Amino acid sequence: MADQKEQVLRNGLGPGMMSEKERESLSLKEILFGKPKDPLDPRVFHRVSLAAFLAWVGLGSDGMSSSAYGPEEAFRALGDQHYLAVALVLATSLTIFVIAYAYSRIIKHFPFGGGGYIVATKLLGSSFGLVSGSALVVDYILTISVSIAAAADAIFSFLPHDWHLWKLVVESVVIGLFMMMNLRGVKESVATIAPIFLLFIATHAFVILGTILLQLHAVTEVAEEMRAGFQNGVATIGWAGLASLFVFAYTRGAGTYTGIEAVSNGLQIMREPTVQTGKKTMLYMAASLGVTACGILLCYLLIHAVPVEGKTLNAVMIETFADGFTWAGLPVGHWLTIATLASEAAILLIAAQTGLIDGPRVMANMAADSWLPHRFAHLSERLTVQNGVMLISAAAGLTLLYTRGETTTLVLMYSINVFLTFSLSESGMARYWIRNRREYPDWWRHIIIHITGLILCLSILSAMVVEKFTEGGWVTVVITAGFIVLCYAVRSHYDRVRGALKKLDDTLINIPFRPDLRPVPTKRPDAPTAVLIARAFDGVAIHSLLNIQRLFPNEFKNVVFVSVGVIDSGQFNGVREIENLRRSKEEDLKSLVEFANCLGGYAEYRYALGVDLLEELEKLCKAVARDFPRAVFFAGKLVFQRETFFSRLLHNQTPFALERRLYLDGVNMMILPIRVFSFPGNQDSQVSAGRITRTSDSDLERGARINDAR
Repeated sequence: MADQKEQVLRNGLGPGMMSEKERESLSLKEILFGKPKDPLDPRVFHRVSLAAFLAWVGLGSDGMSSSAYGPEEAFRALGDQHYLAVALVLATSLTIFVIAYAYSRIIKHFPFGGGGYIVATKLLGSSFGLVSGSALVVDYILTISVSIAAAADAIFSFLPHDWHLWKLVVESVVIGLFMMMNLRGVKESVATIAPIFLLFIATHAFVILGTILLQLHAVTEVAEEMRAGFQNGVATIGWAGLASLFVFAYTRGAGTYTGIEAVSNGLQIMREPTVQTGKKTMLYMAASLGVTACGILLCYLLIHAVPVEGKTLNAVMIETFADGFTWAGLPVGHWLTIATLASEAAILLIAAQTGLIDGPRVMANMAADSWLPHRFAHLSERLTVQNGVMLISAAAGLTLLYTRGETTTLVLMYSINVFLTFSLSESGMARYWIRNRREYPDWWRHIIIHITGLILCLSILSAMVVEKFTEGGWVTVVITAGFIVLCYAVRSHYDRVRGALKKLDDTLINIPFRPDLRPVPTKRPDAPTAVLIARAFDGVAIHSLLNIQRLFPNEFKNVVFVSVGVIDSGQFNGVREIENLRRSKEEDLKSLVEFANCLGGYAEYRYALGVDLLEELEKLCKAVARDFPRAVFFAGKLVFQRETFFSRLLHNQTPFALERRLYLDGVNMMILPIRVFSFPGNQDSQVSAGRITRTSDSDLERGARINDAR
């Protein structure tokens, strides 16, 4: 059997293998999305994974981009009490350090990624994981919306006011472009934007450092203004009033911290060793975000920044710094302003990239746990989670239309879910160390950072819910709650079907049968051959095999099992996972062959690994049809008593699609129904496989009989 399998792979049935003519022809699809990648190439994961620097570009851009709107929201909330900006600088730096360090610890404990969803699921339970995952999905949709809206604000800050009518159109076009970039592949999209990211770092470092140096002479004056303002504030609104104002401004600027978790969510795309790469990326992100956000707040204070209609505070700060700069009569300051604002807009666009990297991967993890349709875990031939990319892009576009691209409204909707996920992650890690304190004598040293982070995140979350709920935060709560309800409906459906199929497995896999002691017949390629499309060694496959014997007794002299190991986002974490998938597929097919041999016929198997189930099945079936000219193909298909859009969405229609493709080539295929009955008011379902009998084997007949009237 192994020789047959190797011959199949040598004959070009593996994914990514094309004829010379196909290689030479470049279709429009390849121009737009790039050429397919072979997931079986041992070097492919290294090629598409990200080193720490590129991961910082692709994932750290979310955190860096928040410096374009987070510090501004906080500073604006202070009103006339600008002297409190110093306290904001200290609080911001402390918050970034605590959250970043806590997530570095999470990276160590969960090296395969998944972020808040996996942490909450493993440490708190599946229901908490669902809440965290749903919050993350909505958060990443809003990440894209906020980033693109803020980028448009930065660009239109130096454009004529009449042009602002086109802002929403530009934002929609940008979302479409980013969707196409990410359908091509993660590494390609990150490499494209790396120069822009570096331009942002360079220009903003120059502006922040230059502003501070130019304002050094005014430090004494600013310090005196701060002292006088603080005394006046205490006298007018009191200590409680100042504390309330500070908390209000601090929570308004909570968007500053929203990109920190992206690193732990995106570990699957990082180069090995993933833990070290993830920690380096987190260090780069925390350091760059802390310096940039705190530096901007300090610059606001030093230049006495005042909002200007149609301009962001960052634009005001940059123009104040660059005003009057000339060199050899050239307006260098004007060019610097344009370059800095353009790089800021670009980094905000890059932040949308984070949502399109991590959002679909969170959805893939949830799909693997049956909270979402399983197709969201599938990879495209470019090795991207394309269904998630397209859905999140569409949702971000609708969000922009709903808010009309207003950054302030989007930021209000944005931050709540972030800190809900932060709080669940920190509580999960705190619970872990408490429960395992006997195994780790120094557990108290590890739990301190998570307790601190939990208190910090819960405080910010509570303040945001109270302050922002009526201003737009309620929309986020409603959308997230609706998403959770939808996930429960999906999981409930899958659980009912899984329970029904388990009954079929228990009945058929363990049925007593009497092996045929005669030698296995030799292969007869010209004889009638039954080709069974099988997913695994399960009740569905055995039912289909026995049903073929019942419908066509003694007709088929050969049986060929055909199967495809689908490489989804769960397997595409390295060569080891793909080898595990290959080994599992071989073991299942060998078991099916042994079972068929016991029925007294010749059997063999063919399989392939790939990301496109239908395409790989078609290749295998055509190859089998060439080797066995009198082959008839069979596939089992779940058939529900009440077929709905919901059931069609949650279950693929591969047998019907494959049947159409094979018919076009003149190959016969028959679909064997497996009826699934759902009873009103009952959470269970029943699978009816009909009466399965073999005239030559009474033991097998009694063991395989399924009662329709149950």
